[in-house]
Amino acid sequence: MEARLFIIACIMFIFYKISKYWIKQDKLTQRFVYWHTAYLLLILHSALYLVLFVMSGGPGGIFPWGKFIIGSLAIIGYTIFSFIKNRSLTKEAQAPLIKSALDWCNTVYFAGFVASVVMFFFLQAFKIPSASMRDTLLEGDHLFVNKMAYGVQIPFTDKKLWAKPIQKGDIIIFEFPAESREQQNCGGSQYKRDFVKRVIALPGDTVEVKDSRAYVNGELQPLMPYEKFDDVKRVHYAPEEIPVIVKENYQQFWQDHELEQVFGIYLRDQFGPVVVPQDTYFAMGDNRDNSCDSRFWGPVPLKNIKGKAWLIHWPPKRMGKVQ
Repeated sequence: MEARLFIIACIMFIFYKISKYWIKQDKLTQRFVYWHTAYLLLILHSALYLVLFVMSGGPGGIFPWGKFIIGSLAIIGYTIFSFIKNRSLTKEAQAPLIKSALDWCNTVYFAGFVASVVMFFFLQAFKIPSASMRDTLLEGDHLFVNKMAYGVQIPFTDKKLWAKPIQKGDIIIFEFPAESREQQNCGGSQYKRDFVKRVIALPGDTVEVKDSRAYVNGELQPLMPYEKFDDVKRVHYAPEEIPVIVKENYQQFWQDHELEQVFGIYLRDQFGPVVVPQDTYFAMGDNRDNSCDSRFWGPVPLKNIKGKAWLIHWPPKRMGKVQ
């Protein structure tokens, strides 16, 4: 979504500069420029509608024909109305009309361009959707994500300038690692959704979970103040209950996001060992017994990580830096 908004923002900025030049040169009195300006405005508004409302579900989703038809009819109706109204105007009356429209649009376009650049490169707003990070982050918390924490993203690539390493203990926001909408994890499709978890292990680390406690490279990880456990009965599976094909290919099943379909809730308390592949990370929720995380659906690729949780800005009583 951010990439599409960034494209639209760039188009808006280019149009903003061109239209400012036309106004300054007093070219709007020319019918050719006038009508082409009107058509460009129509195309740009149609593109904005398509990106913001029709395509907001992300690629691979069901196409929202209802929104598309309603929006198309509205745009066509507005076009016909404007065409009839403008043709009846004199050349002298058309120029101030389109200039007024451009002035309003350019104000919005420039603000939209600045906001899109900020959202693409620097900050992203995020709302906590679940209890998986309690009590560090609560459901409904609104926070800002620092998108420069690990470097500056080069648009439309997986590369970053001035890249900085991700550390154990960092709370990251990332796009769920699903290749298609058909992939099922955590009770449904998580395709293109943003998740928030804490990094537990780095590339090359060996991870295992026993009784919901994490072991990294064979060492039990210290119990941290932010970790939360429920008083529940721990579940285990016997080695003989594991299908041979899964036992022999446990690492691959995990990397292919398929362990959850085999073991289900058992992964909460008994998992691994697995080796975190290069350019990926192992992430878990602070609310250990109520988090659908890397135990269930695999490693988090570096390319999916959008940034680091930075600042809670709402509600007021929760305002502060994320630890």
